[in-house]
Amino acid sequence: MSAKTPFVHRNLPRLLLQAREAVMAHTRPSLREHGLSDQQWRVLRVLGEHADEAGGIETGRVAREAYLLGPSLTGVLTRMARDGLIERSGCPQDARRTVVRATAAGLAKVQALSETIEAHYVWMEQQLGKPHLSALYELLDQVIALDAPEAVGPGKPADEPPQE
Repeated sequence: MSAKTPFVHRNLPRLLLQAREAVMAHTRPSLREHGLSDQQWRVLRVLGEHADEAGGIETGRVAREAYLLGPSLTGVLTRMARDGLIERSGCPQDARRTVVRATAAGLAKVQALSETIEAHYVWMEQQLGKPHLSALYELLDQVIALDAPEAVGPGKPADEPPQE
């Protein structure tokens, strides 16, 4: 009996995780200096990108855009509200839903970190070359856009029907 597996292709999910960790190794120290976890930063970045939406963002949308499962997002938002980074309120259109927005303190962290993170992207562009970084972005967009079978993903529990 052979111990060798029949795999021909490299382990793409693992490579993508390794690439993510390589990128985050440069970003994470700045996040920690600002007292943020990776998940809190993803939430703040989403809220910063939608800061012009005065009514806030529905938490389900935050979960999808920040790639966090609902139960994890609940804990993250609780800590962020405690730390004065976000505000939560009821959704005016649907009392069963919650909306969230970054506070001035949260937006100040987004602004401060955006400079550091953008500097890291400039460094990456210098290391890889602009054509390679652009090609990487394009390839990742193509992978993301591939048709996929119905699957469970971040913010979409197994028992939730697909939305049409």
